[in-house]
Amino acid sequence: MTELLSIDLTAADPRERGRQYGEAARAPIDRSVAFYAESTARKTGLSWPEILDRAPAWVPVIEGYLPDIVDELRGIAEGSGHSFEEILALNSRGELTKGNPFSADRRSEDEGCTSFAMLQQANALGRVWAGQNWDLWDAIADTVLVLRIAQPGKPTIICHVEAGQVGRHGANSAGIALNANGLGAGFGTGLGVPGTFVRRKVLESWDMHDALDAIFSVRQSLSSNLLLTHADGFAIDVETTPGRHGWMYPTEGLLVHGNHFQSFVPPQIEQSYKPFSVDSLYRTPRVEEGLSRVRVDGTTEEAVETIVRTTMSDHFGHPNAVCQHVDPRRHELDRYSTIVSSLVDLTTGTYRLTPGLPCSNSYQRAPWNLYDGPGSEDRPHVPGPAHSLAAAR
Repeated sequence: MTELLSIDLTAADPRERGRQYGEAARAPIDRSVAFYAESTARKTGLSWPEILDRAPAWVPVIEGYLPDIVDELRGIAEGSGHSFEEILALNSRGELTKGNPFSADRRSEDEGCTSFAMLQQANALGRVWAGQNWDLWDAIADTVLVLRIAQPGKPTIICHVEAGQVGRHGANSAGIALNANGLGAGFGTGLGVPGTFVRRKVLESWDMHDALDAIFSVRQSLSSNLLLTHADGFAIDVETTPGRHGWMYPTEGLLVHGNHFQSFVPPQIEQSYKPFSVDSLYRTPRVEEGLSRVRVDGTTEEAVETIVRTTMSDHFGHPNAVCQHVDPRRHELDRYSTIVSSLVDLTTGTYRLTPGLPCSNSYQRAPWNLYDGPGSEDRPHVPGPAHSLAAAR
């Protein structure tokens, strides 16, 4: 993979916006549906038709939290030629790959990501950066794409997602970035709002208050780590669970999070808790150490990019490293790799991504600047060079 498909969604009507998305991403959505039809059956013990039959149970839960998004999902289905239930299942894949979400059985998955925020005091340029390595099933790496979502009355979003999904990791024209990691610890019961929709609502927020309210006002059925960074020089990491949440702040401007609880251990599991992704215990400090170099040596934009890429390409513990490679000892449906590494400059609005492993792919600039959207008139940005990601409009 040498480039990522990028899609500019400009329709004001949610259903038409979804249809625009589905038409442009028809082929990768086909691949995504094919993978999850096989994978989720293995995880849940339910056949794909059984999952699709149960998926509409999420609709009232989602509509009460993020009303317009259901119409957008219906539009994606129409544009891609898939059923509404299939698109709904794609957007609830986190819940479906942790066991049967329609029962009390919840399992943990070894899905590892490493996220970071670097505020002004942590880099020589005095800028605000956010990013992560996104580690997921290697088989769906070719479904990843980049979206720019312009909606009336809301900040413009740039995010990178699996094809057919409406939100995952990204940033918006109000200067808010969101990076997310799995935490395991699936002790919730009943249907909560799937994490994809929580992330989309965070990315639709105009300020940090509303972004945090989107997290704390919802009930999820899984645990998930959400790292929020603001261009004005603020970051907070929230370890969310079906019960209470924990949170932490940067130390000397740097905050790094992996896949284990770092601020607290939920009381529901404190007597038996073990990190579900043990490599997180060394990935986190190695990224902290690597990014600390930016404080002194990151004197140019190119230097910051080089240090971040080198750090996120770390192979200590290979193949289960910061830069994760496929472990052939695992089942073919459970083989993970770093499918994207991201680096977002919230000061200038530049959004960078590697199409695949950062050790073998350089950061490429998305074809848009964050601050070309509404609500960002007073935020300075530096225009980027010619677009290097393939655009579909």
